[in-house]
Amino acid sequence: MEPDLSKIKAFAFDVDGVMTDGGIFCDLQGNLYRTYDAKDGFAIRMAVMNGYPVGVITGGRSSSIRERFKTSGVKPEDVYLGSRDKIRDFDDFCSRHGLKREEVAFFGDDIPDVEVLLAAGIGVAPADAAPQAKEAADYVSPLPGGKGCVREFFEKAMTAAGRWNYKTDVYKKLF
Repeated sequence: MEPDLSKIKAFAFDVDGVMTDGGIFCDLQGNLYRTYDAKDGFAIRMAVMNGYPVGVITGGRSSSIRERFKTSGVKPEDVYLGSRDKIRDFDDFCSRHGLKREEVAFFGDDIPDVEVLLAAGIGVAPADAAPQAKEAADYVSPLPGGKGCVREFFEKAMTAAGRWNYKTDVYKKLF
Protein backbone atom coordinates (compact mmCIF):
# COMPACT_ATOMS: atom_id res chain seq x y z
CA MET A 1 0.00 0.00 0.00
CA GLU A 2 1.35 3.40 -1.02
CA PRO A 3 1.67 5.92 1.87
CA ASP A 4 -0.45 9.10 1.81
CA LEU A 5 2.04 11.65 0.47
CA SER A 6 -0.41 14.54 0.69
CA LYS A 7 0.00 14.84 4.47
CA ILE A 8 3.74 15.59 4.30
CA LYS A 9 4.64 19.18 5.22
CA ALA A 10 8.34 18.70 6.07
CA PHE A 11 11.28 16.35 5.60
CA ALA A 12 14.02 15.20 7.97
CA PHE A 13 16.80 12.68 7.48
CA ASP A 14 19.90 10.98 8.78
CA VAL A 15 23.12 11.62 6.82
CA ASP A 16 25.43 8.58 6.68
CA GLY A 17 23.75 5.85 4.66
CA VAL A 18 20.94 8.16 3.48
CA MET A 19 22.57 11.25 1.96
CA THR A 20 25.80 9.29 1.52
CA ASP A 21 26.57 5.68 0.67
CA GLY A 22 27.82 5.27 4.23
CA GLY A 23 31.48 5.49 3.30
CA ILE A 24 33.66 7.92 5.25
CA PHE A 25 37.21 8.88 4.35
CA CYS A 26 39.57 9.84 7.17
CA ASP A 27 42.86 11.71 6.71
CA LEU A 28 45.92 11.45 8.98
CA GLN A 29 44.70 14.43 11.03
CA GLY A 30 41.38 12.71 11.76
CA ASN A 31 39.29 14.85 9.43
CA LEU A 32 36.31 12.95 8.03
CA TYR A 33 35.08 13.31 4.43
CA ARG A 34 31.81 12.21 2.89
CA THR A 35 30.51 12.29 -0.67
CA TYR A 36 26.97 13.37 -1.46
CA ASP A 37 24.79 12.94 -4.54
CA ALA A 38 24.19 16.34 -6.19
CA LYS A 39 20.66 15.33 -7.23
CA ASP A 40 19.75 14.65 -3.59
CA GLY A 41 21.11 18.11 -2.76
CA PHE A 42 19.03 19.69 -5.50
CA ALA A 43 15.90 17.99 -4.15
CA ILE A 44 16.57 19.60 -0.77
CA ARG A 45 16.87 22.98 -2.49
CA MET A 46 13.56 22.34 -4.27
CA ALA A 47 11.91 21.54 -0.93
CA VAL A 48 13.29 24.68 0.73
CA MET A 49 12.37 26.80 -2.31
CA ASN A 50 8.80 25.48 -2.13
CA GLY A 51 8.32 26.14 1.58
CA TYR A 52 9.10 22.79 3.22
CA PRO A 53 11.11 22.81 6.46
CA VAL A 54 14.04 20.38 6.17
CA GLY A 55 15.89 18.86 9.12
CA VAL A 56 19.08 16.84 9.46
CA ILE A 57 19.34 14.47 12.43
CA THR A 58 22.64 12.64 12.48
CA GLY A 59 25.01 10.93 14.83
CA GLY A 60 27.83 12.50 12.82
CA ARG A 61 29.61 15.39 14.48
CA SER A 62 31.65 16.97 11.69
CA SER A 63 30.99 20.67 11.19
CA SER A 64 31.31 19.95 7.45
CA ILE A 65 27.84 18.36 7.66
CA ARG A 66 26.31 21.66 8.75
CA GLU A 67 28.21 23.48 6.00
CA ARG A 68 27.06 20.98 3.35
CA PHE A 69 23.40 21.48 4.16
CA LYS A 70 23.68 25.25 4.59
CA THR A 71 24.47 25.40 0.84
CA SER A 72 21.18 23.57 0.23
CA GLY A 73 19.17 26.07 2.27
CA VAL A 74 18.79 24.05 5.48
CA LYS A 75 18.84 26.40 8.46
CA PRO A 76 21.75 25.78 10.87
CA GLU A 77 19.31 25.32 13.77
CA ASP A 78 17.65 22.48 11.82
CA VAL A 79 20.90 20.48 11.69
CA TYR A 80 21.23 18.21 14.74
CA LEU A 81 24.82 16.95 14.94
CA GLY A 82 25.96 14.21 17.32
CA SER A 83 22.37 13.09 17.91
CA ARG A 84 22.22 10.27 20.42
CA ASP A 85 18.46 10.61 21.01
CA LYS A 86 17.01 11.06 17.54
CA ILE A 87 13.36 11.00 18.64
CA ARG A 88 14.02 13.91 21.02
CA ASP A 89 15.68 15.88 18.21
CA PHE A 90 12.89 14.93 15.79
CA ASP A 91 10.30 16.18 18.28
CA ASP A 92 12.27 19.42 18.72
CA PHE A 93 12.33 19.93 14.93
CA CYS A 94 8.57 19.30 14.76
CA SER A 95 7.86 21.62 17.69
CA ARG A 96 9.95 24.49 16.36
CA HIS A 97 8.09 24.33 13.03
CA GLY A 98 4.61 23.79 14.51
CA LEU A 99 4.35 20.32 12.97
CA LYS A 100 2.81 17.08 14.13
CA ARG A 101 4.96 13.96 13.78
CA GLU A 102 2.58 12.59 11.17
CA GLU A 103 3.26 15.61 8.92
CA VAL A 104 6.97 14.82 8.55
CA ALA A 105 8.70 12.24 6.37
CA PHE A 106 11.88 10.90 7.97
CA PHE A 107 14.67 9.02 6.18
CA GLY A 108 16.81 6.55 8.10
CA ASP A 109 18.97 3.57 7.30
CA ASP A 110 19.96 1.86 10.55
CA ILE A 111 18.95 0.86 14.07
CA PRO A 112 19.35 4.35 15.67
CA ASP A 113 16.75 5.62 13.17
CA VAL A 114 14.07 2.99 13.82
CA GLU A 115 12.21 4.87 16.58
CA VAL A 116 11.86 7.94 14.36
CA LEU A 117 10.96 5.89 11.28
CA LEU A 118 8.06 4.45 13.28
CA ALA A 119 6.99 7.83 14.74
CA ALA A 120 7.12 9.89 11.54
CA GLY A 121 4.17 10.33 9.23
CA ILE A 122 6.11 8.42 6.60
CA GLY A 123 9.29 6.57 7.44
CA VAL A 124 11.57 6.17 4.42
CA ALA A 125 14.55 3.83 4.05
CA PRO A 126 17.05 3.50 1.21
CA ALA A 127 17.17 0.19 -0.69
CA ASP A 128 20.39 -0.80 1.10
CA ALA A 129 19.24 0.07 4.63
CA ALA A 130 19.66 -2.31 7.54
CA PRO A 131 16.83 -4.87 7.77
CA GLN A 132 15.49 -3.25 10.95
CA ALA A 133 15.17 0.13 9.23
CA LYS A 134 13.45 -1.35 6.19
CA GLU A 135 11.00 -3.18 8.41
CA ALA A 136 10.17 0.01 10.32
CA ALA A 137 9.80 2.12 7.15
CA ASP A 138 6.53 2.84 5.40
CA TYR A 139 8.37 3.25 2.12
CA VAL A 140 11.62 1.66 0.91
CA SER A 141 13.18 3.54 -1.98
CA PRO A 142 14.32 1.47 -4.95
CA LEU A 143 17.58 3.47 -4.76
CA PRO A 144 20.43 3.05 -2.26
CA GLY A 145 21.72 5.68 0.15
CA GLY A 146 23.85 8.38 -1.44
CA LYS A 147 22.58 7.42 -4.89
CA GLY A 148 19.37 9.41 -5.29
CA CYS A 149 16.99 7.92 -2.73
CA VAL A 150 16.31 11.35 -1.21
CA ARG A 151 15.62 12.92 -4.61
CA GLU A 152 13.38 10.03 -5.61
CA PHE A 153 11.11 10.40 -2.57
CA PHE A 154 11.17 14.23 -2.34
CA GLU A 155 10.13 14.48 -5.98
CA LYS A 156 7.40 11.88 -5.51
CA ALA A 157 5.97 13.58 -2.39
CA MET A 158 6.24 17.12 -3.72
CA THR A 159 4.73 16.17 -7.08
CA ALA A 160 1.78 14.55 -5.26
CA ALA A 161 1.26 17.87 -3.44
CA GLY A 162 1.65 19.92 -6.64
CA ARG A 163 4.78 21.55 -5.19
CA TRP A 164 7.64 20.16 -7.32
CA ASN A 165 8.08 23.56 -8.98
CA TYR A 166 11.34 25.11 -10.14
CA LYS A 167 11.27 28.91 -10.07
CA THR A 168 14.41 30.48 -11.54
CA ASP A 169 13.93 33.87 -9.84
CA VAL A 170 13.40 32.32 -6.40
CA TYR A 171 16.27 29.89 -6.92
CA LYS A 172 18.66 32.73 -7.80
CA LYS A 173 17.66 34.66 -4.66
CA LEU A 174 17.99 31.71 -2.29
CA PHE A 175 21.04 29.96 -3.70
